[in-house]
Amino acid sequence: MDSHKKFIYGIFNDEHTVLHAVSHLRHDGIDVKDVVSPYPVHGMDTALGLERTRISIASFMFGVTGTCLALLMIWYMNIFDWPMDIGGKPSFAMFKNLPAFIPVTFEATVLCAAHGMVITFLLRCKILPGVEPEVIDPRSSDDHFVMKIRVWEDQDENKIKEMLKHSGAVEIKVS
Repeated sequence: MDSHKKFIYGIFNDEHTVLHAVSHLRHDGIDVKDVVSPYPVHGMDTALGLERTRISIASFMFGVTGTCLALLMIWYMNIFDWPMDIGGKPSFAMFKNLPAFIPVTFEATVLCAAHGMVITFLLRCKILPGVEPEVIDPRSSDDHFVMKIRVWEDQDENKIKEMLKHSGAVEIKVS
């Protein structure tokens, strides 16, 4: 953390209160960085002004990779390496056998997309072995909501604390 900035954490006990507080504080020019909650709160991403993520593009790319790998594997095994005549199916062209390969292709697509997304999520959220998570308040995983506000050196810290209290924060922490 840089020396020129601090964080104030407002702890709330109601989802509607914290959602309303985020909107009002951002409207007043306060830099609300994040809200930690025990469950998803509908409308919080809009209130925080978060942009749409590119996670769906990553998922699509992992799925395309799975499809290509599955089709390559099927072509190599059944057409190129060891062609066998099973039930009179032609073994010289991929397109003539494609309907039989659709289930395997679909499963490989789902497998690669799911595993790729899990790995992407773990790397993006820095949830790796040996990494200690930043836990502001242990109640944020049970029944409280924690709002993280960045305070710059030219801002009045006491004014922000007062605004948090007025918005419904039950507790305020500074770090």
